[in-house]
Amino acid sequence: MPTNVTPEYKRSEADYRAARDPHDRLAALREMLRTIPKHKGTEHRQADIKKRIKELTEELAGPKKGGARGGPPTTIRPEGAAQISLLGPPNSGKSTLHHALTGSGTAIGPYDFTTQYPQPGMLVVEDVGIQLIDLPPISSAHPIPWIANAIQPADGALLVVDLSHPGCVADVEDLVQTLAERSVRLIGDWPRSARLAEDPDNPFLKLLPTVIVATKADDIHDVDEELGILEDLLGLELPTLRVSVMNNEIEHVGPWLFDALGVVRVYTESAVRKDDRPYTIRRGQTVIDVAGQIHKDFAANFKSARLIRPGQPDRQVGREYELSDGDRIEIHV
Repeated sequence: MPTNVTPEYKRSEADYRAARDPHDRLAALREMLRTIPKHKGTEHRQADIKKRIKELTEELAGPKKGGARGGPPTTIRPEGAAQISLLGPPNSGKSTLHHALTGSGTAIGPYDFTTQYPQPGMLVVEDVGIQLIDLPPISSAHPIPWIANAIQPADGALLVVDLSHPGCVADVEDLVQTLAERSVRLIGDWPRSARLAEDPDNPFLKLLPTVIVATKADDIHDVDEELGILEDLLGLELPTLRVSVMNNEIEHVGPWLFDALGVVRVYTESAVRKDDRPYTIRRGQTVIDVAGQIHKDFAANFKSARLIRPGQPDRQVGREYELSDGDRIEIHV
């Protein structure tokens, strides 16, 4: 952390870490640059901020007319209950899994780097959607300058690995190192634990909850043994899932993510109608979090809420009341 930073700068760093929308991240970066103390001790940090502002500005600007840059956007706006990045080395089965889970129609080929840009899709779990972003293969041999910005909005990641591939350990080790060089660290805490302190020397560090997804599980004699070897060699302590697209053994992925993310569905009700489209928050969040999702004025002018739970009498609750999955509330302002 640069010395003698102001409270305003600390707030802008916190805003950057919390931002999921790329426009919000850009605004926070600009505020960081405005408020950071200008002296020799912060020159490196200033240069890093300016570099990220330039990269994100170019991404948000889109293709340039007559320029070399073109194609789809490289940062996808989050939608649904959460955004999950699909990470993997070349030919890991990542795009095949993405299509099987979302029906996205993403390009699939028997050659490396079929996926060139982020491909969004929606995995429906219960009555909510979890957004899955199929990213290009990650390899130091083919660096992707925008990959860290593409991952920044993600709430977690599926690290897709083909354990039957002889070079999978080296490929995944290369992937982990490549991401680390872009300040993305894979962690096993789902959701990211509050006890994981941010790095004061690197405000751009992304702690990304990750689960290893072993594809082609039906082709491997002892999946648990192979996964254990992979974890030991890489020094990773990540949860694991086994899937087989060929045998349609993928239905457990959605429920696993729903539970690991701590998704809580909250329904709203007024004097005239019910709204059966749930708002989604995380386990431990409260009434005021839902009010803010409905409209900022609901949060600003909140008075109380009526809680409706099946089999229980309705009751009045306050802004800090912790909600449970399936709760229905009526907000009064």
